[in-house]
Amino acid sequence: MASQHIEQKLALLPDLPGSYQMKDINGKIIYVGKAKNLKNRVRSYFKSEHTGKTAELVKNIADFDYIVTSSEKESLLLEVTLIQKYQPYYNIRLKRGTGYPYIKITNERDPQIMLASDVKKDGAHYFGPYPNVYAAEETVHFLQKVYPLRRCNGYQGRPCLYANMGQCLGACYREVPEAEYADQIKHIQSFLNGDTKAVVKQLQERMTTASENLEFERAADLRDQLKFIRATVEKQKIISNDGTPRDLINFYLDKGWLSVQVFFIRQSRLMKREKRVFAIVDDVGEELTTFILQFYNRKNAILPKELLVPANVDKKMIAEVLGIAVKTPQRGEKKALMDLAEKNAKIELDEKFRLMEMNEQKTSGAMQEIADALGIPEIHRIEAFDHSHTSGEEMVSAMVVFEDGVPNKKLYRKYKTKSVAHADERAETMEVIRRRYTRLLKENAELPDLVLMDGGEIQLNAAKEVIEDELGLDLPVAAMVKNDHHKTADLLKEEGSPHVHLDPKSQGFFLLQRIQDEVHRFAITFHRQLRSKNSLASKLDEISGVGPKTRQKLLTKYGSLKKIGNAPDDELKALGLSEKVIQNIKISLQARQD
Repeated sequence: MASQHIEQKLALLPDLPGSYQMKDINGKIIYVGKAKNLKNRVRSYFKSEHTGKTAELVKNIADFDYIVTSSEKESLLLEVTLIQKYQPYYNIRLKRGTGYPYIKITNERDPQIMLASDVKKDGAHYFGPYPNVYAAEETVHFLQKVYPLRRCNGYQGRPCLYANMGQCLGACYREVPEAEYADQIKHIQSFLNGDTKAVVKQLQERMTTASENLEFERAADLRDQLKFIRATVEKQKIISNDGTPRDLINFYLDKGWLSVQVFFIRQSRLMKREKRVFAIVDDVGEELTTFILQFYNRKNAILPKELLVPANVDKKMIAEVLGIAVKTPQRGEKKALMDLAEKNAKIELDEKFRLMEMNEQKTSGAMQEIADALGIPEIHRIEAFDHSHTSGEEMVSAMVVFEDGVPNKKLYRKYKTKSVAHADERAETMEVIRRRYTRLLKENAELPDLVLMDGGEIQLNAAKEVIEDELGLDLPVAAMVKNDHHKTADLLKEEGSPHVHLDPKSQGFFLLQRIQDEVHRFAITFHRQLRSKNSLASKLDEISGVGPKTRQKLLTKYGSLKKIGNAPDDELKALGLSEKVIQNIKISLQARQD
């Protein structure tokens, strides 16, 4: 079953093509896939039954990410790039070099055109990769007919079969001029880079003629050839036409939030994407300029040769600081890449807003669920209390505040009991509740909609006695009751009344659990701090010449015996300590360490 986090993200997936990346609990990419429709494809992993390797993959997915592309073909090409980069565990077939092919023009005296499984540093010309393997094969066959190079094994003193058919320049029987090869290679490069108008027009005319002459098989062959050409050499925004290492940054702004996408393009391919979403208070151009400078000022940041940015940033300043070319594309392939980055930035920000909205709805619903269980019209603010002590000594209390299901840590409070010497939870509860709500009444401050006590009937009755009988407030009070395993179980409204049960799988129960865990954590943390401080104080009191004022100065500045013992004499003198007292402190603390 998918986690709540994944369920939320699944609900926000777009009906668009793209590449998705599955991650494990450590954030490592374990699978890369592509999709014509991201929403349908990614959801299928978690909404369908699987066996074997797919079931194992789904079991290990803790999160996922995705990059939207402009077409299904671009998602295929991006998939190849990401698999080669991240080497995901579950992409075995593609990882082992049996993935999408390239079209290669060899680097030799009599070059050939062929398919290659990967790119090597051999001086050859490479094009691709091509997701449609069959279309790539058919395109190579087409090019061998239209722009022939060498198809034979070399000189044999007579023309080979392909030379007789006009599909080989004739290295088999003559020395082909290098200029002749160069001219053919120029045509092939132009064709594979997308300049197919002349060839496509010629094929369309031949297909029409064949159809008019009732040569339907011939017309069908020509139609398929056109389809293969479009599948192989149509332009893609993900792949640039030159090898310049460049980064591309674009943004989307809405409701004071800035979503930024950074595309890293290397070897003419999108190799990596980073994203940031943050609130801004300044002009978007200034904020984005600052972000870019900070982004490349990080440790181990690698600068590209060219940076593409939107028009409203300070390109001159960025170029001067980073020492690279900074441009804003106006048209063509680079502009299309900028548009794609903006599209991804918008999707990322929309997803954040919708996740925030979903979480608000869930926490709001959880508050209402608790209200309904207790018979309260509505709840917006809850104040919860807990106590902590050590064998009845050093008693402290703490209060946490949840507003609309979210903790407001600015309103948290700590209490050192003044009138209770030993463990008396009733007396301690009454003191803390009295101090808290007497103060709110004096300040005419807002009261909570519900007071929760972490305990049982003793704490509940003590709180009610103060709130209802002493202060005369009509304020709902309930106790959070734990089970035998010290885990959140039920709510208690009145002494002797049945416990109020919440569905253990409901959002209201989860919220109650978070409140109880948070107030307990806050109380325990405060108690430990106080106990540690008192322990230090008692040890310092044992040192000759250290009185209450000196002890407080030392604790305030250093916080631990080790730091006090290692403090320079000059610093201790600056606190007003005499040389004799400093010597006593050093000797005493050194003896403790030994």
